[in-house]
Amino acid sequence: MIDLEELAKQTIDCGFHIHKKLGPGLLESVYEAVLAASLERVGLRVERQKPITIEFDGLTIADGFRADLVVDNRLIIEVKSVERTAAVHAKQLLTYLRLTEQPLGLLMNFGCETFREGLKRREWPVELRTSTAALGLTFVPSCLRVKQILRLFPTAAMT
Repeated sequence: MIDLEELAKQTIDCGFHIHKKLGPGLLESVYEAVLAASLERVGLRVERQKPITIEFDGLTIADGFRADLVVDNRLIIEVKSVERTAAVHAKQLLTYLRLTEQPLGLLMNFGCETFREGLKRREWPVELRTSTAALGLTFVPSCLRVKQILRLFPTAAMT
C-alpha cells in the first residue's frame, strides 16, 4: 500500500495529463470517468459516485451524499468542470472529509485554463478527526464545529 502523499501525487499527475490532453469544456461526468479509468490503469482502486452514509440525531441516512471518486478508500476527489470554483466547493469537500473522517481530499476543476489553477487540496487533520469523534461532534453545522474546534485547539491550522 502506498502512502497518502504518493497516492495524492499519482492522482494529481493523472488529472494533469487528462487536462493537458482533453482541455477544459467537457462535462464533469466525462472527466470523472476518464480520471477513474486512468487511476485504475496505474493500479489504484477507485470507487465512482460512492454513497456515503450520514448519521444525524439518531437517524441513519444511507445515501446522504455521493463522493465523486474515492481512491484507495483514503482519498476523496471532488470533480468539477466550471470556469471558476466557488468557495462552497472547497467547503463541500472539507465537509465530506469531516463526515467520512478521511484525511485528504482533492478538488479538481477541469474547467480552468490550467490544471494547476483548478486544483485545491483540503485536509482534515488527524488531531481533529480523533478529538471531534471523541467529543461526540458527529454532525453539526460547519461554522459551529469550527468554533468548537478552535476553542479546543486554538493553534489548529484549518486550510
